[in-house]
Amino acid sequence: MRLFLAILLCKLSRALLRLLGRGGTALPGSLALRLCPDVVARLARRLEVVMVTGTNGKTTTCRMIERMLLDAKLDCMANRSGSNLERGIAADLCANASLTGRPRKRRAVIECDEAAFKRVCGEINPKVVVVTNIFRDQLDRYGEVTHTLGSIRIGLERAQRATVCLNADDSLVASLAPDAPDRVRFYGMNTPLGDGGGLSDAPRCIVCGAEYEYGFHTYAHLGGFRCPKCGYSRTEPDVAVVGVDALNADSSAAEFRVDGEIYPTAVSLPAVYNLYNAAAALAAARAMGVAPETAVKSLAHIERGFGRMENFELGRARITMILVKNPAGCDRAIEYLASQSFDAAAFCLNDGTADGTDVSWIWDANFERLFSGESPAPKTLIVSGTRAEDMRLRLKYAGADEGSVRVIRGERELADALAAAGGKVCVLPTYTAMLPLRAELASRVGRKEFWK
Repeated sequence: MRLFLAILLCKLSRALLRLLGRGGTALPGSLALRLCPDVVARLARRLEVVMVTGTNGKTTTCRMIERMLLDAKLDCMANRSGSNLERGIAADLCANASLTGRPRKRRAVIECDEAAFKRVCGEINPKVVVVTNIFRDQLDRYGEVTHTLGSIRIGLERAQRATVCLNADDSLVASLAPDAPDRVRFYGMNTPLGDGGGLSDAPRCIVCGAEYEYGFHTYAHLGGFRCPKCGYSRTEPDVAVVGVDALNADSSAAEFRVDGEIYPTAVSLPAVYNLYNAAAALAAARAMGVAPETAVKSLAHIERGFGRMENFELGRARITMILVKNPAGCDRAIEYLASQSFDAAAFCLNDGTADGTDVSWIWDANFERLFSGESPAPKTLIVSGTRAEDMRLRLKYAGADEGSVRVIRGERELADALAAAGGKVCVLPTYTAMLPLRAELASRVGRKEFWK
């Protein structure tokens, strides 16, 4: 009876909230959990679940896995709104269930917050787990990277049947392999890309503390690591990017080796980090029984997650929105911004709970790259958000002319300014800054809300 009432209340509250124009991504799940604390575990029992966790790339990797399963004619649900705490996961599981708890779809792709993973993973008992990467993120909430690593390790210990897909190039993530003996599939990059620069969150060996040596770098602490003291080193991946033919503004072309076979393919998303996401998704899809030919073809038809390299045509402006939340991810967004010669750029910095209340991380991101002379800096610079002045100061010390940086408060005025800028426009917002701006842009171009 408790399960029945929890599902009913969740469905009714979600429907009401959406009638009111609200997403209903968290509150309905909270109500369901209050009535039936084990609702997640009970609804997940009949599902084959892929769980994705890690610092960056969760949403995009989930979109890729979902597409691969659907293209293989395997029905699945997903928490597409990105509400990845237990309450958000509960809401989506209830939406997928009948009032008696019977699932409408047999499979689920679940994005899970790193801190929530240690609890939720044990409740769901997934068939496959993907760990994307571990970077320093929201120190006020997650603490240092070793704390995040520990939380994920606890979760894996509670998922005794899961095939675990680990990033071979991330020394922190790869160290989780002993927690899932004989159940690990590694993925990674078998070719150096980028300049190998960026702040390293793991310069020293997780085993003995010696400084790593690298055969090659991709970015941050990712690459062909090896400890010269104890021998802990990168494992050759089962799924690997073995060649990159093109990195374009909107897409890329690469060769993937999947279990020994080479598959050339187009990827409908740009940037090196999306090649990592693609390799992670391929590893997970294979663990779910999807043929490699089908999974690889799906990469050419990936729908962009909201705010993740999402494009908007507004007037004469072509706007690209890239969510940023930590130094490593922001560095990749800056690298992309610098490489594509954008006419205008907007940086929207908030310090809400979902962003992390400590915004000092902006001083670790390499904004100097935009003004180093390597490529033309955007002619129009805009800052916005609750910490707009902090962002303006950061750009000043990075090399921008402080007087030329415009401060804009509201999302409507900001959307007007982006449209007026014309040409190629890049927007780098934190999470709570992204949501209202994305809603404003979506309404102007007739696009759905992020939760639809």
